[in-house]
Amino acid sequence: MTELDRTKLLAARFKAATQRPYLAAAMYALSIVPSEHVPTMGVDKYWRCYVSPAFVARTPVDQLAGVWMHEVAHLLRDHHGRAARLPINDHHRINLAQDCEINDDLITDGIALPEFRVVPSDFDQPNGRLFEQYLPHVPRTRMSHDCGSGAHGHAVPWETPDGNGGVSPVEAEAIRRQTAEAIRAHARAQGNLPAGWKRWADQLLEPVVDWRVVLAGAVREVVVWASGAMDYTYRRPSRRAAAMPGVVLPGLRRPLPRVAIVIDTSGSMGEAELNTALSEVTGVLREVGIRGNRVTVLACDADVHTVARVTKAADIELAGGGGTDMRVGIQAALSAPDRPQVIIVLTDGYTPWPEEIPSCRVIAGLVGQEQPEPPAWIETVHIR
Repeated sequence: MTELDRTKLLAARFKAATQRPYLAAAMYALSIVPSEHVPTMGVDKYWRCYVSPAFVARTPVDQLAGVWMHEVAHLLRDHHGRAARLPINDHHRINLAQDCEINDDLITDGIALPEFRVVPSDFDQPNGRLFEQYLPHVPRTRMSHDCGSGAHGHAVPWETPDGNGGVSPVEAEAIRRQTAEAIRAHARAQGNLPAGWKRWADQLLEPVVDWRVVLAGAVREVVVWASGAMDYTYRRPSRRAAAMPGVVLPGLRRPLPRVAIVIDTSGSMGEAELNTALSEVTGVLREVGIRGNRVTVLACDADVHTVARVTKAADIELAGGGGTDMRVGIQAALSAPDRPQVIIVLTDGYTPWPEEIPSCRVIAGLVGQEQPEPPAWIETVHIR
């Protein structure tokens, strides 16, 4: 058995920490496990780094430093967690795609890596993408090396099965956030930072919430609020009527709300974005049991052009193309014989809003990148 040259291995880690100081804390959090069975170096999800003594012996220090950066990147970017959410289970292809996501920054920035390293150009792909985007372009193949379950999430024979001596998921998340803060501090002080690491830090510290989730939550919340309002009705006798013979007591009813969707069809609106947003809205309404004659769609720029009750977004005629005044559409919805309890306005935000709060809940779905904020009483979802 070849003895591990720890001095050389630790010298490589020191070099890596010097070249990438914002990764230092994460690299020093890795525990080293010598193994004759691992082909090169690999990590598991408990932040244990398995090292082949023979690989360390034959690899120059500068390339070992690059491998240190590479392996810790798998863990910092939660590659095993992201791989678990994929519909495929080909861990060889997944590992290759993950290597592309990491190595494009390293190679571009002049970091030395062993000859077997994989980069996006090997698959005729550009730099700067996520591994999920590279994966469809990676052919089925056997890898010459394996970065371990800390990368692709698939258990490999040379790993210790339990988490003893490793890093817990809570500690791992703390290390990720600490590293992301260090990356931002480095960017402020030095100004130079690989694009992949900057993107990762920004997403971790300021996660971008899918607008579809926010919109769905807002629609469900206001629909539940509106349907929770109860009123008395003589169409259904009260359950307490038996206690008072001869007296007709009204019962309580909980009606489904009516929903009006006001669509901004002015010239500044993109039809593709509107159709996407409208499909999401009608899908959510359908899930909560509101459809058909309970949903009214108004196409409006500075005037209301069409008013229709439709069952799917494809049936809606987006007429208009002039100026913008969503107040007209909101007022038209409120003036209808079947007054809505919820109004959803899909617009780019460049419109005047009612000065008085209407007697119903209003959601504004703002389409585009730079949208003016509506009044505070309007629930707002940014659709980008």
